[in-house]
Amino acid sequence: MTEKEPSHWDARYAQTDQLWSGRANQAVIDGVSRLTPGHALDLGCGEGGDAIWLAQHGWTVVGVDLSPIAIARAQAAAHRLGLPLNATRFIAGDLTTWQPDDGYYDLVTASFLHLPDLYAPDGIIHKVIQRLREGGHLLAVSHAEPPPWSDHGHVHPENTLFDPQDQFEALNLDPVQWRVRLAEVRSRWIIGPDGQQNQLKDSVLLIERLHS
Repeated sequence: MTEKEPSHWDARYAQTDQLWSGRANQAVIDGVSRLTPGHALDLGCGEGGDAIWLAQHGWTVVGVDLSPIAIARAQAAAHRLGLPLNATRFIAGDLTTWQPDDGYYDLVTASFLHLPDLYAPDGIIHKVIQRLREGGHLLAVSHAEPPPWSDHGHVHPENTLFDPQDQFEALNLDPVQWRVRLAEVRSRWIIGPDGQQNQLKDSVLLIERLHS
C-alpha cells in the first residue's frame, strides 16, 4: 500500500468490515518457512495477515501501519485467534517518520508497501534493516507491475522501484555484510474487483545480514 494521510486509509477501511483477505501473502510464507523463528517487524501490516501468520509459526512480531482502524482490526484478529499477548504488538504509525524502539530483529517484512524512495539510503527500509541481527533477513514483496484494475499513479507513486535487483542496489549495502538470498519476479492468479481472474506479477527480495 502507499503511505497517505491516515484519514484516507481509514476511509478505505471504513467502507468494509475487512479490506484484505486476512491470509498471509504466499510469498511471505514461502520466504520465511525455512527461517528460524525469532523477533520480526512487519512494515505496513494492514489488518495483520502476515504478522498473525508469523506469530502462529513461532515468531514474536511487531506490526506497524498508518491506519488506526487497520491496527485495531489486527489486534482484534490476534485476540480472536487466541494468540498469546506477547506474540504480537501492533502500532499505528507513519513509516516515513516512525523509528523502531524495541531492540533488534531477526526478520523484517514489507508486503506491497509502495512508498516513494522506500529503498533509498535514508528510507525506512534502510533504517530498520540496520537493526537486523547477524543472520537476520529482510523479505520485501512488491507489485512488479500495476494490477490491471489500479490507477497506476495512486498505487505506484513516483520513484517506487519494482525490480528486486534494483531494490537491492538502491539500498547501497556493503556486499561483505549483506547477501541476496532471493531476487525474482513471480506470477500468481487472483480474482480482481470485477470478479475476473487476473495474473499478477510480484517482485520478491530476500536478503540476509552476514555481519553487523
